[in-house]
Amino acid sequence: MARRLRPVELDFVESAPLRLVFAAEVAAPPKAVYAALADDVAGWSRWFTGVSRSVSTDGGRGREVRLTGGTRFTETVLATEPDERYAYRVDTTNAPGLRALLEDWRLTPTGGGTRVRWTFAADGPAPFRLVMTLARPGLGRAFRESVRALDRHIAGE
Repeated sequence: MARRLRPVELDFVESAPLRLVFAAEVAAPPKAVYAALADDVAGWSRWFTGVSRSVSTDGGRGREVRLTGGTRFTETVLATEPDERYAYRVDTTNAPGLRALLEDWRLTPTGGGTRVRWTFAADGPAPFRLVMTLARPGLGRAFRESVRALDRHIAGE
């Protein structure tokens, strides 16, 4: 059953009790990376590890996401800064333990492409925070694999 999470705003990315930050570089320019994140929401299942379905809702102001294990999220998009930032919060989920979740994608041009930084900002009880902290290496690996797949996806490979 889906549970409603606490509605947080963009400042939560700095104040969340749990913040996991990952970064990687891709060859694609920021414009192409941003388009894949914000404009091609349905395409996430082709490159983001674990996403089985992703749909833009409410004229691009929301998203519905399903993970391969059955976890579901409904989200509100909070920031759409072309070529720089894409952020959303989870409004409802069937995932246990979560009280609040915001994901923030930042794009920075590099000499040969884009630096992609993903912040996973969450709140939950102490056991949830401990499990997520222990899962950090796996989340980091999934992020790096996903960003590499995103770069290949953008390149049309």
